[in-house]
Amino acid sequence: MVKRLIIAVVLLAVIVGGIVGFNRFRDQMIVDFFANRTPAPVTVSTSVAEPITWRPGIEAIGTAIAAQGVDLAVEAGGTVREILFRANEQVEEGQKLLQISEREERADLAAAEAALELAETELERARALQERGVSAVNNLDTAQAQAASARAQVAKIRAQMQQKELVAPFNGVIGIPQVDVGGYVTPGTIYATLQDLDAMRVDFALPEQQIGRIKSGLPVSVVSEAGGYSARGEITGIEPKVDPNSRLVTVRAEVANETGRIYPGQFLRVRVELPDEEQVIALPQTALMTSLYGDSVYVVRAGEGDAPRTVEQVFVQPGRRDGQMIEIVSGLEPGDEVVNAGQNRLSGGAPVTVDNTVQPMAQARAQAPAQTESE
Repeated sequence: MVKRLIIAVVLLAVIVGGIVGFNRFRDQMIVDFFANRTPAPVTVSTSVAEPITWRPGIEAIGTAIAAQGVDLAVEAGGTVREILFRANEQVEEGQKLLQISEREERADLAAAEAALELAETELERARALQERGVSAVNNLDTAQAQAASARAQVAKIRAQMQQKELVAPFNGVIGIPQVDVGGYVTPGTIYATLQDLDAMRVDFALPEQQIGRIKSGLPVSVVSEAGGYSARGEITGIEPKVDPNSRLVTVRAEVANETGRIYPGQFLRVRVELPDEEQVIALPQTALMTSLYGDSVYVVRAGEGDAPRTVEQVFVQPGRRDGQMIEIVSGLEPGDEVVNAGQNRLSGGAPVTVDNTVQPMAQARAQAPAQTESE
């Protein structure tokens, strides 16, 4: 009985020892495999950190306003007799647009002109009698006063008639008629809008921190969301006060609109172009990585001998962003080759293979044509 127990214990010890030994052998082989295994190089694309000519700009949202634009209103009340324009018609300065019935004024004018003719006849008779010395001086004065009063009455009635004959104050495109023939209108009724679309003003707001960077005459470019139409112009005015509620300052620019594709009230994206800055190191924004430890990039380093190229994680200080580009203030030297795509598979010291067939730097410059490399 004891002998059998001893044999069972020995067999159990042999089996357990074999299992433990096998597991240790397997773990050691796995460790040796990964310790001696060389990871495959990671394919990345790179950009060379070179000084460029940086054209900084300030982005804003603006609203288009016609350089000349008014809502045409009726000066005198009455019944609309004629509408002499069509919607979207190009009209000239002084062109008659609307006629309000002036029958009563015409009758008054006829009576006033008859009274003026009589007054002038009486004035001529008084002058003739005065020259002969058979009339008192006060008779001539009275005749002169009556003639002047008659002329003033005629001028007054003609002015009232002009208020009912409405004309275009400047050249432009007129809008949809807001009144109908036969309708009664009161003074101040808007009957159409008139806009000069040859030149447009663009009003936009900038933060108060940007006031010191802008001035009249700086070039601006605008892009419309509808149709992608763009135009260029310059700043013509800066509001001399900051809105205390929004802390924004209003800026106005004028842009050309020869094709008439920008309309008053339209939403526009505005870019104020600031003076060029030389020798600025900039990279595509895809090259920058942000973490709790700071901002960093991967710089490609040459391997020793036949060793593959590796990457080194370098912490940098980013600056301004413009389009798809970002300024690097410190941390890089001109000529450093920086990874701009494929960083998610990298770690410090990882081997890499550079493939610049698809180059984000070229795409970034295509989207931000204002930035050009220095010669």
